[in-house]
Amino acid sequence: MYKATVNGGDPISIEPTNPLELNGQPLDWDIQVIRPGYFHILYKDQSYTAELVRLDKDEKLFVFTINGQIFEVALQDRFDLLLDKLGMADLAAAAAADLKAPMPGLVLDLMVKAGDEVKKGDPVLILEAMKMENVLKAPGDGVVTEVPVNKGDSVEKNQVLIQF
Repeated sequence: MYKATVNGGDPISIEPTNPLELNGQPLDWDIQVIRPGYFHILYKDQSYTAELVRLDKDEKLFVFTINGQIFEVALQDRFDLLLDKLGMADLAAAAAADLKAPMPGLVLDLMVKAGDEVKKGDPVLILEAMKMENVLKAPGDGVVTEVPVNKGDSVEKNQVLIQF
């Protein structure tokens, strides 16, 4: 069993059965790999294009764009769930790594400056991409050491936006 949290929402229970089950219900979908990191999904007679834009194996964090919207999926496996149950999940706070652009875009707003202290999940920057405003959040606890971009800058995918 796994638990997934999408964009900080309520946890979803995942059973890796055939078909896949979400919260005890079979998931009736079709997913095809277009090329590594790109997928085509059919779900409830709707077509979706998904791209895996970031994968943090240590944090079990996945960032996808699906039809232009960003989805951050935090996954917990059975060991993480056991640590949660034993009250040992937050023994060490995660240190923040550099925040990189998940896609090309325009910096609309910066919410931090060098020297600011942030907690994991704090909003730090708004990036406009594909006519959508995306709030980027701190990947972990830390102190901002440098912000190499300015409000109004155009950025490329994987460009460092904030250093911690």
